[in-house]
Amino acid sequence: MIILKSQEEIEKMCRACRIVGSTLAFLRDKIQPGLTTRQIDQFADEYIRSADAIPAFKGYRGYPATICASVNSEVIHGIPSDRILEEGDILGVDLGAYKDGFYGDAAYTFPLGRISSKAERLLKVAEEALYKGIQKAIQGNRVSDISHSIQRHAENNGYSVVRAFVGHGIGRDLHEDPQIPNFGPPNRGPRLKAGMTLAIEPMVNEGGFEVVIMDDGWTAVTMDGGLSAHFEHTILVTSSEPKILTEMN
Repeated sequence: MIILKSQEEIEKMCRACRIVGSTLAFLRDKIQPGLTTRQIDQFADEYIRSADAIPAFKGYRGYPATICASVNSEVIHGIPSDRILEEGDILGVDLGAYKDGFYGDAAYTFPLGRISSKAERLLKVAEEALYKGIQKAIQGNRVSDISHSIQRHAENNGYSVVRAFVGHGIGRDLHEDPQIPNFGPPNRGPRLKAGMTLAIEPMVNEGGFEVVIMDDGWTAVTMDGGLSAHFEHTILVTSSEPKILTEMN
């Protein structure tokens, strides 16, 4: 069931989402070669709690950390560890916050120092794909209009979109209806209405779209070892333009 949010509920969601955006902005200024992903996880945990919110991922379905930290060929759900980040790596950070009964969720893939031109282009196209999808999140469109726009932009630039994981509705629960794939034909699925809150999150691979889950039961990596980039915003469908709730201010 898709839940339309009231104005009061939207205001509460905005508070959770602002914390998510500001946490990512805080991490952007912290992330550098030489740090471990565990240290970055600790930075995020402390920042979210200092904002009087709760890390949304920690303990969710048994997940052990505050952020998902996915490096290079890791697509999503990388568990923070003592792995030391190196110059040229790319780091996907996915995080959520829970406040006043509502969730916010966003992700950004950060470059570590100087990265290769091929990694730089992947990040650019993947982030563009996110915004292409967001542009379609308008009242009257259908869910798959978002999906199709993301897939078309990624594939027109020579990349693939991951199919094993999808975006989702969000609100009182971290994952709500509808599911939002990053691929598929347009004009399919539920009609978008004002008051819907959606987490749109393309995962774009430089090679094939296939992924493998590692032995930890969480970390998904590209099957062919190619790089992957992940970008996500929580957005609100309105009667006019979509509103991004998790801007990195």
